[in-house]
Amino acid sequence: GTLPLLGVRPALGRGFTLDDDAPGGPDTVLVSHAYWLRALAGRADAIGQSVVVDGKGRQVIGVLPEGFRFLRYDPAVVLPFRLNPAEVFVGNFGSQGLARLKPGSTIEQANADIARLVPDRFPLPPGFSRQMFDEIRLGPLVRPLAVDVIGDIGQVLWVLLGTVSIVWLVACANVANLFLLRAEARQQELAVRAALGASVAQVARALLAEALILGLAGGALGLALAYGGIQLLVALAPAELPRLSDIALDPIVLGFTLALSLGAGLLFGLIPIVKYAKPRIGNALKQGGRGSSDGRERHRARNGLVVAQIALALVLLVASGLMIRTFVELRGVAPGFSAPEDVLTVRVSIPAALIADAEQVARTHEQMVRRIEAIPGVTSVGLSSSITMDGMHSSDPVFVEDEPRPEGQMPPLSRYKWITAGYFTTMGNPLVAGRDFTWNDIHGQTPVAIVNASLAREHWGSAAAAVGRRIRNNPKGPWREIVGVAGDDRDDGVAKPAPATAYWPILMRDFWNPGVFTQRSLAYAVRSSRLRSPEFLRDLQQAVWAVNPNVPLARVATLDQLYRRSMAQTSFALIVLGIAASVALLLGLVGIYGVVAYVVSQRRREIGIRIALGASSGAVQRLFVRRGLQLTAVGLGVGVVASAAVMRVLSSLLFGVSPFDPLTYAAVVATLGSVALLATWLPARQAALVEPSLALRSQ
Repeated sequence: GTLPLLGVRPALGRGFTLDDDAPGGPDTVLVSHAYWLRALAGRADAIGQSVVVDGKGRQVIGVLPEGFRFLRYDPAVVLPFRLNPAEVFVGNFGSQGLARLKPGSTIEQANADIARLVPDRFPLPPGFSRQMFDEIRLGPLVRPLAVDVIGDIGQVLWVLLGTVSIVWLVACANVANLFLLRAEARQQELAVRAALGASVAQVARALLAEALILGLAGGALGLALAYGGIQLLVALAPAELPRLSDIALDPIVLGFTLALSLGAGLLFGLIPIVKYAKPRIGNALKQGGRGSSDGRERHRARNGLVVAQIALALVLLVASGLMIRTFVELRGVAPGFSAPEDVLTVRVSIPAALIADAEQVARTHEQMVRRIEAIPGVTSVGLSSSITMDGMHSSDPVFVEDEPRPEGQMPPLSRYKWITAGYFTTMGNPLVAGRDFTWNDIHGQTPVAIVNASLAREHWGSAAAAVGRRIRNNPKGPWREIVGVAGDDRDDGVAKPAPATAYWPILMRDFWNPGVFTQRSLAYAVRSSRLRSPEFLRDLQQAVWAVNPNVPLARVATLDQLYRRSMAQTSFALIVLGIAASVALLLGLVGIYGVVAYVVSQRRREIGIRIALGASSGAVQRLFVRRGLQLTAVGLGVGVVASAAVMRVLSSLLFGVSPFDPLTYAAVVATLGSVALLATWLPARQAALVEPSLALRSQ
């Protein structure tokens, strides 16, 4: 029912039926369009052929449509699930379901309906009581599919939208200032038009037309830059952006750009229209004559725009500064491994169809480890069901011997991982107490366990006190002695605390059910100085296939890639805010430089008179520097207040730093103030060099 629910129909053949999905049904498979072209030569008669998946031959019954994806996955083959309800117990729901709500139904109603099914339809695991699951409030979590499709990128995208909106406003303020200067220079022209009979509406339309044309031209150039930016974004493929291949300049984006361009034209065009569309003919002609100097009322709008630019630039600089502090704090966190650029991770799975015997599976993994250790340049090899930060972990309760706990109370959930000897050495995560597993522990099915420092502190107060204690995974299972305590690892990313973790050998007896349990799918961590060699992965493949040529290698990635992926959201926000803050800072400085430079140009006659009467160059410089610093001080004050209000939105993206961090605010204010001082001093210095005779003659 999954593909029909999503509206997906095979391009060739048929989809799954209830018979295909029933336990013990025919072994069938759907293949993707790309796999059909690559492995089956795109032949129409591929339907009915057999392909080997997980060591088992399966009949191809259909080809999925071109471009089919499922959430963030791009599968080559799709298999029937074959869930057997008779084998499922409460708490063993490791899968997710899809459904469509009936018309008029709500998420809350659906969640309540499913919750009523759980206690009655499925048995309890051995040793657990109904009270335990009632206490932890085990239940379904029905939510919109969009939550899984989009993930947690929504907040970052809202921050991005807010960031570029601020840059857009700064740019509009800058252009509005230029339009004001242009309109002032055209006062005589506008006055003449009015004197010759032009109405206010006609003058306003002329000014607005110029602004809208400029806005549309900027929008067209922006679309060209956006197209190049999208190509770069797709090439970089940031892990935190879902559905990256769907990002394109579609009609909605084009319409939004048109609206934004027209909005920008209106925004920076209205201010000069309001101020100069109805020129005062007498004043305009008088102020444009010889000997006039600039009126104070002309500067108010320009000064207000400069103050707004500085304030908005400060908001972005504070946000960028906080993200830089966050990134530095994250880089300073010990992730639970060292030198990740020298560790390659690859997942190897041995299905039951290939090797049925659990003990033989463990021996096969060891043989592969020995082969890989023999590769030149390999330092060590370790196996785990989940490498730190790979997102493939599981959690279950850990029962501690001699720990007082009310009858029927469930202990807290802890992270579960199955590992082999050498895992901690390879990861660079030293044991803080006790010893590591050995292959003798694994093959002898010795009842041992390792915990991390977080779990040890939670139950025994210190790492050393945990060694020799005993734990188990269920109330009826055998006790397993803790032989070592590992350092904490930030399994959920460096921004999240290290979870309490229990490590088990990959081969165990009587773990959940009677008999021998083995972990068939393991991630290999390989530490080597040859990771950058193109032949290394080939050597690794040959080492694995020398033991069993039917085992594929999957999810190849360096530990450094996993580490960077955990900080991808922070890095993405940092880059975006950094670029935006730099642009806003540049525009703000251009604005204040332009205002002071324009004032200098308009007051050249006054400057000449001052110098002719004995004013020193320093006094003239201070006159204009003071004016620029006044605008800067007002902008900084407004910006600090605005930043304190806006930074609450960023609080969830920060780590180890407060949204009101005084150090960041002080550094940004000092930096912006210093650069604004430079932007003010340059035109002020030009004012001090004015030649009095030339200034008076030019007027």
